[in-house]
Amino acid sequence: MAPHAAKKSSSRSSKKKAATPTLPDHIKLTADRVIVSIPADGERRSKSGLLIPATAGPTLKRCVWADVVGVGPDARTVKAGDSILFLPHVGLEVEIDGDDFLLLRERDVQAVSTEPSPDGKEHHKVPGQYL
Repeated sequence: MAPHAAKKSSSRSSKKKAATPTLPDHIKLTADRVIVSIPADGERRSKSGLLIPATAGPTLKRCVWADVVGVGPDARTVKAGDSILFLPHVGLEVEIDGDDFLLLRERDVQAVSTEPSPDGKEHHKVPGQYL
């Protein structure tokens, strides 16, 4: 059984690495533009563990976390690899080489985290990070 458990954990880590798309080298962003991977579908869990679907009411004022894939030359506080907090409806969807991304301006970023969560699912909520 132990060999199978090790095999599963290694496949999980490889899936996480493969799930993070990268921006192709031939694409350069302008000004303060930020490209992020599209966040999860919006489902979340309550404190008691109940699943709250994305369609369970308006969540337009709920900020979400996403990983930064690329930044323009004028971006000052965000860099590729960071996780940012933003309102999802301010971004424009764009498809690059078959992958879907959101295009934002740096001014739409509410908070920046350089430290992803250990499980890769949700980012740490450090005081002062959620505005």
